[in-house]
Amino acid sequence: MSRLVRLLAGLLVAASSLWTAAEAASSTPATPTAILAAAPTADWVAIDPADLLVVDLQGGARVVIALADAFAPIHVANMRRLAHEHWYDELAVERVQDNYVTQWGDPDGKKRLPGDVVQTPPAEYERPAAGLQLQPLPYRDTYAPEVGVVSAFPVAKQGGSAWLTHCYGMVGVGRDLTPDTGSGAELYAVIGQPIRALDRNIALVGRVVGGMEALSSLPRGTGDLGFYTEAGQRRSIRQVRLGSDLPAAEQPRLQRLRPDSPTYRAWAQARANRQDSFFLRPAGAVDVCNVLPPVRSQPQ
Repeated sequence: MSRLVRLLAGLLVAASSLWTAAEAASSTPATPTAILAAAPTADWVAIDPADLLVVDLQGGARVVIALADAFAPIHVANMRRLAHEHWYDELAVERVQDNYVTQWGDPDGKKRLPGDVVQTPPAEYERPAAGLQLQPLPYRDTYAPEVGVVSAFPVAKQGGSAWLTHCYGMVGVGRDLTPDTGSGAELYAVIGQPIRALDRNIALVGRVVGGMEALSSLPRGTGDLGFYTEAGQRRSIRQVRLGSDLPAAEQPRLQRLRPDSPTYRAWAQARANRQDSFFLRPAGAVDVCNVLPPVRSQPQ
C-alpha cells in the first residue's frame, strides 16, 4: 500500500470516528430538566389565584395549595368559605408524623364553624370519570388499573370512577371514623412516601404547589401519631386566604405544565426512562406520584 493510500485510509477512519462521535452526541437523550427548560410558553398555563389557598405560618413561611374543586366540590367550597371568613386564622399545626403527614386545624375543637359551612358533607372520595381530561400514563400501578394526571393533580381510574391519589404534597381532610365527619376545617399534607392505601378513604382537596419545605421540615411530634404533646410546640397559622382575596401585589403568580402538552409527554417519558450518564439501567416505568405536572412561578 502506497503512502498516499495509507494517508487517505487514515483520514477516512478519522472522519468516520468524528462522524460517529457527533452522531452519538446528537442522539443523546434530553434530561427531564432540559426538556422543561426548552418548553414553549404555550405548554404552560396560569393558575387562577382564586384557585389557590395561601397559608401564612408563624415566622413568615408561606404555603400555597392548588384547590381540587372538580374532585371534592363541597369540601373545597367549605374551605373557600372558611378562608373568606378568616376562620383558619390563629389556628395551629398540631401534628407532624415523620414520613406521613403534617396536620393543622383547631387543636381544641372548640372554634364554631360559620353557619353556612356544610358540617357533615358526603364522602367525596371518588367521582365519575366522565368529563375528566385524563392524561393517562402507560405504566403499571399497584392500586388502580389506570393512572394519569388531570390539571395539576394525580388521578387513578377504574371503570367509570376516578379519584385523587395520596402523593407527596397532596392535601386531605382530617376526619373521625365515620366518613361524613370531615368538613375541611382540619387539613393535612402528605410529607413522606405516597400513602396510597388512603386513596378513596379520605377526601383529597388539593396539592401543595409552593412552600412544601415549610411543612415537611417542622419538628416531629412525640405524641401518638405525631401529635404535639404541648401547646408550645405547635406552629401558629397567622392567616389563610384565597389568593384572589390578597392584595394584587401579594397574589401568587404560578403556572402549571399542561398535561396534554408535548413537553409533559416528553418529560414523563424521560422520567420513566432515565438515560443520563449516571443511570446504568433505566426503570422503564414511573409512578404517577413522580410525574405530577411541574408548577413554576410565572416568568417576568
